[in-house]
Amino acid sequence: MTEFTPLVSLLGGALIGLASVLLMAFHGRIAGMTGILTGLLPPIAPDWAWRAAFLGGAIIAPALMVLLTGYDVGFASPVPTPWVIIGGLIVGVGVFFGSGCTSGHGVCGMARLSPRSIAATAVFMGASFATVYVVRHVLGGF
Repeated sequence: MTEFTPLVSLLGGALIGLASVLLMAFHGRIAGMTGILTGLLPPIAPDWAWRAAFLGGAIIAPALMVLLTGYDVGFASPVPTPWVIIGGLIVGVGVFFGSGCTSGHGVCGMARLSPRSIAATAVFMGASFATVYVVRHVLGGF
């Protein structure tokens, strides 16, 4: 069962929004995590330094939170690892064909009122709702 954490979730969302605004303000770039990561894979983008710093911050900040506050988000997946890997690959294909990931479209694109991002977000949210319904109510859930 998922733990209900409205304050921590609100803080996390605010920090994601702040990071997105700062990245746009200082670098003119959208904080789509997949696009940022792609620039660090060969061929490495000329602007690799800010990409590495952004992703490093996304990894280091939660680790610091655990170290400084003791707050830990437990994570356990009832789904076997091979299925998680297959799901990740399917998401990667969707990111490619959707011209961006959920963070790029959902956070940054919708904030800019991009019609393409609004449509993409509606599609991936609808697909998410349908998937959860089928897995939990049709297939019996995990």
